[in-house]
Order: sequence, then C-alpha cells, then structure tokens
Amino acid sequence: MGYRFFLLIAALLMVLAMPGTRDARAQAPGVATPPASSSNDYHLGSGDKIHVSVFGQADLNGDFAVDGAGFVQLPLIGLVQAAGLTVAQFQKEITGKYADGFLVNPNIEVDVSGYRPFYIIGEVKTPGQYAYVNGMSILNAVALAGGFSDRADKSEVYIRRNGASKEVELPADETTKVNPGDIIRVSERFF
Repeated sequence: MGYRFFLLIAALLMVLAMPGTRDARAQAPGVATPPASSSNDYHLGSGDKIHVSVFGQADLNGDFAVDGAGFVQLPLIGLVQAAGLTVAQFQKEITGKYADGFLVNPNIEVDVSGYRPFYIIGEVKTPGQYAYVNGMSILNAVALAGGFSDRADKSEVYIRRNGASKEVELPADETTKVNPGDIIRVSERFF
C-alpha cells in the first residue's frame, strides 16, 4: 500500500502543479448554468414534467412528461421534440404545430411542473437519486443524501452535467449550484 499511496500523491501533486489546472474548473466548457428562477431559460430534458395550457381548449390542457428519447406526446399533434429546447422554444414549436391545421391563433402556455432528478454517489451517507429543487446548491444535495460520510473530501466535488463525458471538479460549497440531471460524485479524502 505504501508505494501505491506514494504514486497517487505524486500524481496528484503533478496535476496541481500544471499551469491553469486550478482556474480551469471555474471556466469549464460545457458546464450549463443552473436553471434561472424563470423556467424560460431552462433547457428541457428526459424526465422533466411540463404543464401545457391551451387557451379555450380544455381538452388539450394537461401534464406531460419528456420521455427517454426527449419527446413529448401531445393531443392532436403527436410526438414533439422537447429535449434541448428552452421552455419558450418548446412553446413556440407546439404553437406552430397546433396552428398548422388544428387551431386558429392558438394561445399556448408551457411551464415546468417537475424537474428531472439529480444523482449523488460516493462518500455520502445515502447515495442515490433525489428530486431537484430550483436554486439547489451542492450543500443542499449532500444534506438530502444524509450528509458527508466520515471519509469524504468536504472541500471538492465532481459533477458530470448534461450527459457530458467528463466530470468537472468544483468547490463543495453554496457557490456551486446543482442542475437537474447532474451526477455528483463526492470523493474520499486522502489524509
């Protein structure tokens, strides 16, 4: 164990000594901004639940889920791509589809009624899937998972956002926000 531990520490020190390593996590490309207080800036994804209201057409109103392929099944118009679109873009898309032969001047409103869950693994007391709440920070997420384990590194966490292939290292504090669908990994501390 002693030799492997030494190699691990040496590799860690080499990575920390590389220029720009510490600053890279603050400006990591591909890291989505957290959902704003307005659901119009939020990008829909699989697992989200939305509420569609069509003025004057009560039979078209309802709650719908974005399926695993990123589509929503709506009355009359069928499957509509939702994943990757903002709420405003999705609203515009379905307004156009309803206006194309189904309704005259449709007035449609779309709201997010439930966000997709986030996942937390590693050195927390109860790893798993948890319901997202708008404005959530890493500390809120860890608290939902029962808190840090005795072996947890409480200074940094690793987050994989929006299906990215790489994790991003971020501080484990109130400044790091959680997004729906994030996979958060709390690592074990070395000392």
